[in-house]
Amino acid sequence: MIPFSILDLAPINEGSDAARSFRNTLALAQHGERWGYRRFWLAEHHGMPGIASAATAVLIAHVAGGTATIRVGAGGVMLPNHAPLVIAEQFGTLESLFPGRIDLGLGRAPGSDQLTARALRRNLSSDPNQFPNDVVELMGYFAATQRHAVRAVPGAGLNVPVWILGSSLFGAQVAAALGLPYAFASHFAPEQMMQAIALYRSTFKPSVQLDKPYVMLGYNVFAADTDEQAQFLATSMQQAFVNLRSGHPGRLQPPVAGYMDSIAPHFRDMLADVLSCAAIGSRDTVRRALQDFIGQTGADELMITSQIFDHAARLRSYEITAELRATPG
Repeated sequence: MIPFSILDLAPINEGSDAARSFRNTLALAQHGERWGYRRFWLAEHHGMPGIASAATAVLIAHVAGGTATIRVGAGGVMLPNHAPLVIAEQFGTLESLFPGRIDLGLGRAPGSDQLTARALRRNLSSDPNQFPNDVVELMGYFAATQRHAVRAVPGAGLNVPVWILGSSLFGAQVAAALGLPYAFASHFAPEQMMQAIALYRSTFKPSVQLDKPYVMLGYNVFAADTDEQAQFLATSMQQAFVNLRSGHPGRLQPPVAGYMDSIAPHFRDMLADVLSCAAIGSRDTVRRALQDFIGQTGADELMITSQIFDHAARLRSYEITAELRATPG
């Protein structure tokens, strides 16, 4: 099968705290490295009671320092929240500390509400070109020859692969125009996935970083010994989506038996749409779902996310998924 990677939000479980979350994140990365996952990405969110990865670059350093070979990066940094020079310096520092192992995925959503976004950067722009302009500026700081009056130190001359993240056609256009790899957030916003993939591949322009299109897709996996056990584990993520869409985000909740039968029909419909890119079940069920999804999309890589409450069960889900990739038949 194609390469698999791990997306982690450093979830804070009900009854736990950020410190425990960070220990679990590092343990997951260390296991993922042993199981053959290609990269381990962390996502920037702010003001979310159940997500601890706000200081993304700091957490990347924590994970990279506790691992040896797996690539570690941002999936992603929400660039509207930051001055491009600051991100260049942060990831130049990371690349200097952990050479050849750092990825920089960039998104244009704030990863928070507008009030928090203003507190982060204060001067938000409504110009639709601001994001691609910021990406170009940021990439310029990594160039070997100086392109800006200000120089990123560390940063200049370092090879930090830049990715564009997206959940709509806009990100696909930016990635194609700049000749960058594209990661689509199909694990929570799958509606425009096939359109975005087609647009990206058909309009891609080769660049110094990449000579042909490269598509990585987010994908939810809840793998366990039985279908029933996996469906039970998946209810923590289902609760998280319902709470978020209801305006009440909170910590990751324990799984609940019969959860889908307990919620209103419009929430069941919402979950069916949001989690349409997911494999929930035993080894054979997950294998079939993975093969079907890869065949449908032609993905070059999958970014696996598994929001499971119990840490041991979460590790087991990733282990099963890695075993399926190694022996897909």
